[in-house]
Order: sequence, then structure tokens, then C-alpha cells
Amino acid sequence: MKNSLQHLAIIMDGNGRWATNRGLARNKGHEEGALTVRRVTEYCANHDTIETLTLYAFSTENWNRPAIEVKFIMALIDRYLQSELDIYMSRNVRFETIGDVSKFSKSLIKRIEITKETTKNNNKLTQILALNYGGRNEIVRAVNSLIEAKMEVNEPNIGEALDTPYKDIDLAIRTSGEHRISNFLLWQLSYSELVFTDTLWPDFSNDELSQIIDIYQKKNRRFGGL
Repeated sequence: MKNSLQHLAIIMDGNGRWATNRGLARNKGHEEGALTVRRVTEYCANHDTIETLTLYAFSTENWNRPAIEVKFIMALIDRYLQSELDIYMSRNVRFETIGDVSKFSKSLIKRIEITKETTKNNNKLTQILALNYGGRNEIVRAVNSLIEAKMEVNEPNIGEALDTPYKDIDLAIRTSGEHRISNFLLWQLSYSELVFTDTLWPDFSNDELSQIIDIYQKKNRRFGGL
């Protein structure tokens, strides 16, 4: 019996290295990476079982990058959401975010809100962008919200208070050859299958994703049992 894949998460890594390897500006890598997001999202929207796709787009630590690169990434996210709205609607994709987007510009926050509102009734796939997101920060905020509400701090309540109270991650992929999860979905990845590929994100193809999913579906997932 094949493992069902409902929630797929991806750490999209390697944009800068992809560009540098070609003698291009790092920003070109981010632009190419956005095209890969579109391809992968369309693949997941057409998949038989995938319900949620969570993509690590901008971490709480990414603010430490050069200001000019951060500014470009913010503008790219805005342009991406604007250009992809028709894709979301035609593919029946709902758009959501996790993380603290209040740190973004008013115009980008407005773009995020418009995209969420416009796509809220789509139900083929939910695409979640992790924006200004950090796993530790998410857990701290969840616990503090429970304390403020005078609720018991236990596993079920923390799970519900997290930014993404969806199903746990079934399969998580990181591109670019790095073997770490970099503060991504620390709670939700507890029993996820993890795959690390050397492929840089702009080169990550739907064929490679399909091969990874085929291997995942054949694995014996024990969840601590025999």
C-alpha cells in the first residue's frame, strides 16, 4: 500500500549559487527560483493526493542578507503574487502564508491580503508561503498565545495555536545539497520523511519531484513503532 502524501514542504535553497555559477547576479537566481515555484505548484495542484504545499520563501534570518538583496526579494514576492493570481484561480489553488508578515511594507501586506481573499474559496491545493518565518519564533508565539488566553500548554493546544494548524508534514525536501532544516517547521516535521537533493532550486524539475514522491510512497513509515 502506498503512503498517502497530503502535505509536502520544501526548503527552496540554491538560488544565489545557481546565479553565481553562471556568472550572473544573485537576483537572477531568485527570479529563476520563482519560475520553479510556479512549476512545482502546478504539479502539486494536478497531483492525486497532495492537499497542501508549504514553501520556505523568506526566513526570519534572511533579514541579515545585504539590504539591496532583501529589497529585491520583497519586490519579487509582490510581483510573483500579482502575476500568479490568474494561475491560482485557473488551477483552483488557495494562497496562504505563515510567519510574521507585519514586518513587510504596507503595499506588500496589501498584496498578500488581496491574494488570500481572492483565492479563499479555491480547494484543489493550498499553497503556503513561509514569509518572515522561523520555527522557534512560531512555537514561542504559540505558547505565549495560550498563556495569554489562559489555556493549558499541551501538545494539542500548541498544535492548534501554530501558524499552520494543518496536518503534519508528510514529506519535506531541501534542495542545494545542504543537510539541515534551518529553523523550518520544527514542530510539524517531527515525523516527516526528509529528502536532501544536490539540485539547486532553479534546476529542480517536476521529474525529480515525481521520483522523490515515488520513493516516499514505497517507504515503510513506522512513526516510532516496528
